[in-house]
Amino acid sequence: MGADCPELERFVRGEVDAAHFPHREHVRMAFEMLRRHDFAETVLHYSRALRAMAARAGKPQAFHQTITIAFLSLISERVESRPVADFTAFARDNPDLLDKSAVARCYHPQRLASELARRTFLLPDPGR
Repeated sequence: MGADCPELERFVRGEVDAAHFPHREHVRMAFEMLRRHDFAETVLHYSRALRAMAARAGKPQAFHQTITIAFLSLISERVESRPVADFTAFARDNPDLLDKSAVARCYHPQRLASELARRTFLLPDPGR
């Protein structure tokens, strides 16, 4: 992971409390991880860390595979297409990703709320 981002190290080791992990931190950890790993590796490590965090908080059902991978995909595309020096610049250039509903705009509400979407990644709805 790299010592230049101790928060990422703590996230991966499972030392971050879910109560102190708002959406902006989800995006920041994804950004930092994607700068260090390719997309497939990031999906594995990020999902594992997030799933463990939800379980430690006593809310394993809070982990949502589709939302997680869809956000990682959006963040990855932005990181690769418009490289920036740090997360501050990334957040400034991509304020839409700091909105939790950014992924929801790509899915019908019922599809995203389904148990299937929680368990496995569903592609976005065509035409949305």
